[in-house]
Amino acid sequence: MKELREHNKSLAEAAKNAGVETSLDYAIFQNHGYKGLYGGLGAKEIHQRKGLKKNQQILDHMGSTELAANLFRATQTDEKLRRENIQGKANANRTHFEVGAKVRQTIQELGGTMPEDLPTPEKSIKQIERMEQKKLLDKDEESK
Repeated sequence: MKELREHNKSLAEAAKNAGVETSLDYAIFQNHGYKGLYGGLGAKEIHQRKGLKKNQQILDHMGSTELAANLFRATQTDEKLRRENIQGKANANRTHFEVGAKVRQTIQELGGTMPEDLPTPEKSIKQIERMEQKKLLDKDEESK
């Protein structure tokens, strides 16, 4: 999860260099990546499909397979934007969609489960991280 957040920062920087400037521009850009990977579903539809509340983040409610697909989408889009020096919002959006669609195609060719059909974990990544942190703190207390 932390790795995906870090790569999303790098992707945001690459998108900005391509002309994706405002937070609305970036939301549209992100949505193009989701639509490519999730067979046309945008963030709003993914959110609904996962049964998330408004304040819950999609990335916090992904299992490892779904996180890996999104990490691959983000890293490959980032690299493609930089490598090909893609300019203009429309071109950046199209690139993000195409990379997402290519990742989806690969999953399909491998006989994998489409991201939108993967189960939503019962606990969010943040909840799991807090539980792990508590375990570590409890162990620390026990060893004193």
